[in-house]
Amino acid sequence: MSAVRAGKELGQEAEEGAELGDLLVSYLEQLGVEYVFGIPGGAIEPLYNALARSERRGGPRAVIARHETGAAFMAEGYAIKTGKLGVCCATTGPGATNLITGVASAYENNISMLVITAQTALSDFGRGAVQESSCTGINTVGLFEYCTRYNTLVSHPKQLQHKLSSAVMTAMHSPTGPVHLSIPMDVMKSPVSSSEPDFNLDRLLDKPSLLDDVAVGQFYNELLHAKNPIFVIGDEASEAIGSILSVVVKMQAKIIVTPHGKGLVSPYHPLFRGVIGFAGHESARAALSDPRVDLVVAVGTSFGEAASDGWNSEYFLTKKLIHVEATEEHLLRTPMAKLHVRGRLSTIFEQLNEDLGEMQGKEGKVVSMPVAVGSSNLKSRRYFSLDDPVAYHSDQAPIKPQRLMCLLPQLFPPNTCYLADSGSSFAWAAHYLHPYDRRIEGKRDAHGGVYRSALEFGSMGWAIGSSIGVALADRKSPVVCITGDGSMLMVGQEITVAIQEKLPVVFVVLNDSCYGMVHHGQSLTGAEPIGCELPEVDFAAFARSMGVDSHIINSPKDLLAIDVDYICKREGPTLLDIRIDRNEVPPMGVRIKSLTK
Repeated sequence: MSAVRAGKELGQEAEEGAELGDLLVSYLEQLGVEYVFGIPGGAIEPLYNALARSERRGGPRAVIARHETGAAFMAEGYAIKTGKLGVCCATTGPGATNLITGVASAYENNISMLVITAQTALSDFGRGAVQESSCTGINTVGLFEYCTRYNTLVSHPKQLQHKLSSAVMTAMHSPTGPVHLSIPMDVMKSPVSSSEPDFNLDRLLDKPSLLDDVAVGQFYNELLHAKNPIFVIGDEASEAIGSILSVVVKMQAKIIVTPHGKGLVSPYHPLFRGVIGFAGHESARAALSDPRVDLVVAVGTSFGEAASDGWNSEYFLTKKLIHVEATEEHLLRTPMAKLHVRGRLSTIFEQLNEDLGEMQGKEGKVVSMPVAVGSSNLKSRRYFSLDDPVAYHSDQAPIKPQRLMCLLPQLFPPNTCYLADSGSSFAWAAHYLHPYDRRIEGKRDAHGGVYRSALEFGSMGWAIGSSIGVALADRKSPVVCITGDGSMLMVGQEITVAIQEKLPVVFVVLNDSCYGMVHHGQSLTGAEPIGCELPEVDFAAFARSMGVDSHIINSPKDLLAIDVDYICKREGPTLLDIRIDRNEVPPMGVRIKSLTK
């Protein structure tokens, strides 16, 4: 027998045991997906069998969460950091329903995610099987209808490739978001002749560099005639942020960012004026409301409440606005704009740079800006305001959250990725956390933002799970999760995943024995003080009980004593139990206005 023939026969033997789950995993491998986040269970076991076989050959593998919501958050973090498809899975019944909060978060944040849930065997539909989730039970396909962009039951093995292709293309093309395939157990373990995909999904996902030439021409003319333009950068501008900043510098335009766009621009850029919206800066509002501003260019932002300064129609949502978007549905929120520019953001701004460069070349003008350096000396070069600069530099104990946010960038290296959880954690970080970002302009990693939050849906514990996904996606950069004691009590068990995966995630827990935003919100709005108190919890002891290195921090001195170089390099997480001054009020004025209007 020839070696070639023997190899073929061995290959055939290997394929004899292939199941539909193996084919599904092969498609994930084709897309470069490395991890599937979830929890095993009876009906989803055929997929886990396929993942076990995949892991043995070096393909995609399972990462086991502690709760399905945490699995969805992890998939979101992975997708954010890599730009790839985030994948999570759950068994039928409560496994599927537990996913919904995390999937809804991804939907609001336009995160590309494939959600795979199981069903009992088709033959058992309608018979009251354990954890039945068909249309005659707790209809999980129906439940996912309103938080996914594609949602279907795979009721026959021959449906999988076509439905999977439709789902993935929907998830990855604008508007991006989660998609859901619900697969019965007997369908998932159906035998297939080959686990090799028939379609090349990676090729199908190539994004065309589309742009509206007419609108871009109008945009160019508006920029040429603008005397005092200002740019508002949202998180979806990440793909083109280098080109955008080059245009900004050429125009000498002021820059502000939305809460979600915060990590894309160096806070020490000479043109930066801060964050607009929830927990934003007065300097950003002043820059935007300056009567001399004659053009407002918003790029890659959804214009939700948090990103629009509470839908401000005095100086933001006006006829001065040009809205530049790749996501068509976001343009529905700005009908008052003087111009909508549709297309791929990188293509639009590369074209503008070329046009502006030619124009400046003819006039003999060259505009340049100083390049920031990653040094704490930059704190004296801040061009935006802080609500409480005294607390920002205070060395009092208990440590003030403003001071904590000031110190974190001084302690951690410039390539650290910060994730801020919902609640007071987000408010403190959005306003006072300003990493020493070396980047000013030019080509950059499209997923290189140093700060992330998920305010739109506002899931508590989002940052805990997402930080694990981010750390798995990039093991070379430190990851700091800023969360609260309420979120830790809700989702804190997920730190044990960081233990198993040997991830050096640093969990910074703002411990004030209360739901901070609820507590201060009730006080500021005159509401009854109810339901905001939490027991005093020693989170350092909680962490140590699970084998996590931990420290109690009462003062700035305690924090400065931490060996940050060690905790960034060790194989495993660290928890810092930060006993903050609970009397400090988070910068939440915009939120209070929305609650009291």
